Amino acid sequence: MSETKKGACLCGQVQYQVTGPFDVFHLCHCSQCRHSTGTAHAANIFTSPDRIEWLAGEELIKRYTPDKPGVISKCFCTHCGSLVPYTSLKSGKLIIPAGSLNEAPGILPRDNIFWRDRADWYDAGLDATHIEQFPDD
Repeated sequence: MSETKKGACLCGQVQYQVTGPFDVFHLCHCSQCRHSTGTAHAANIFTSPDRIEWLAGEELIKRYTPDKPGVISKCFCTHCGSLVPYTSLKSGKLIIPAGSLNEAPGILPRDNIFWRDRADWYDAGLDATHIEQFPDD
């Protein structure tokens, strides 16, 4: 069953829709994904590149392709810096940052890849206090 999901960058100037079903959803803990996102891991959904349609702001997308072989590239909105979907130069797959979707993707993460490389503070974060909003301090 194919289902269309919409997504956008933080400022909303880049908008897209993707049609499922999707191939796989990985949570990647490698150091490249951590540096690229500034977070504990990347949450990426993989599918074929013919599944995306840009609705607005495609001209605002910039691709960073490193000079060093084997280092991942990424695409982002030049206005707000948010990651947006891109086609991997290595695999040819469309990589959708799961957090850029406006709704649940209809697929759950299958695995935590590069687990041994996870941030040394990640496990403690899982056990940290859960608060529904910004803390008072």
